[in-house]
Amino acid sequence: MSEAKIHQEISFAGNIQKYLREFVYGGIDGAVTTFAVVAGAVGADLDASIIIILGFANLLADGFSMSVGAYLSAKSEKENYKKHKDIEYWEVDNLPEKERQEVEDIYREKGFEGELLEKVVDVIVADKDRWVNEMMKDELNMIEDTKSPFKIGMATLISFIIVGFIPLMVYLYDLFWVVTIDLFLWTSIFTGMAFLAVGWLKSFVNQTNVLKSISETLLLGFLAALVAYYVGDFLESLIANA
Repeated sequence: MSEAKIHQEISFAGNIQKYLREFVYGGIDGAVTTFAVVAGAVGADLDASIIIILGFANLLADGFSMSVGAYLSAKSEKENYKKHKDIEYWEVDNLPEKERQEVEDIYREKGFEGELLEKVVDVIVADKDRWVNEMMKDELNMIEDTKSPFKIGMATLISFIIVGFIPLMVYLYDLFWVVTIDLFLWTSIFTGMAFLAVGWLKSFVNQTNVLKSISETLLLGFLAALVAYYVGDFLESLIANA
């Protein structure tokens, strides 16, 4: 394998790990919302073809909406960080004594004092970029997110569509190859497996207990589906008796 190929694979794996949080939460939302739509349609006793139409309309529209929201949120955070960083550069250029005193106060609170404190402050203020970065981190408590807003949006969209497609698989299969099975039962089984997988990944993202993470994801998904099912059933009965 060539060195360039190895670097490409390492970079790809690094990107997957870097954007795993967006993939996980996009997948959870995709599965929950699509499964809820299917459950609501089943509760309303709608035809399988209508379930497919509603499911895909939700999958694509909500997926796009969520990815745009994730992109705009990440972009806004980056712009906010840059705005405050520009302010800090201006203050370092125009109010150097005040900004130096702030650095000194910060490190005094950390336990530095006397000659050591002066040396630390001198090292920090000797480099403008280092000085500004220190103020951003310790004064404003702001850390720059290095992730691309576009890739955040794309990871969210891709995972939403891939995982959100699972509740529709059985119905789509039945559309082309008619099967004699309980479509909603098998949809629930496959969606439950998706929740298990995504819940397992969520435990790595949040560094939490695997069993707890899986249980929370399963509970969230099936509660949403349960509510949607009974709302659909209630509305169908209401309209039928009107």
